[in-house]
Amino acid sequence: MDEQKSGGRELLLIKGSPRKKGVTAALADMLLREAALLDKNIQSTIIDSYALGLKPCTHCGYCQKKSGCVQSDFLPVDAALQRADLLVIASPVYVLGFPAPLKALLDRSQQYFEARASLGIIPIKKPKSALFLSAYGSADARGVHYMEEQLKLVFKVFNAELKGTIAAHNTDSGDVDFNSLGEEIKKALALLLDQSICGIDKTPPLP
Repeated sequence: MDEQKSGGRELLLIKGSPRKKGVTAALADMLLREAALLDKNIQSTIIDSYALGLKPCTHCGYCQKKSGCVQSDFLPVDAALQRADLLVIASPVYVLGFPAPLKALLDRSQQYFEARASLGIIPIKKPKSALFLSAYGSADARGVHYMEEQLKLVFKVFNAELKGTIAAHNTDSGDVDFNSLGEEIKKALALLLDQSICGIDKTPPLP
């Protein structure tokens, strides 16, 4: 997990791609650069789901009785989520869904669902605005839509609200309009930074 410390608001970027120079990585890099330009005091934390290598949730039942997870490898993610004002998920589409390491991270949010449902605890009190960056090789956008629905569910316990999605399509052709994508990121990020409000508990109710 990488941190770029400078004080001020905190941006958490969770990466789901194994490629350091792929399209998803390029979108994430553009976002980080733009964030630094828009808010010179922003602090960015980057979590690489492949490097982190979280163990999958096994529904062992531990979090139904005690706060947290029996596996300690999620603690850095929890700490970053607790601090974040802004949340960005950057992931390619793999078989209409998330790559396995990032899916494992999202599945580990079960401890937060259980904290609320079984223990009556609000797991993450700090509200955050969120953005989803994605890339897919074809013209079939279904995967992005399915992934958005998964994020909306998980974000209920992350105390996050998905404000927008920016996706590069037909990336297999190599013809990606990074200029247009960069403008989309700039506008979306400006909106997120404008709307981020720290320290107010507005956790949405479970469905």
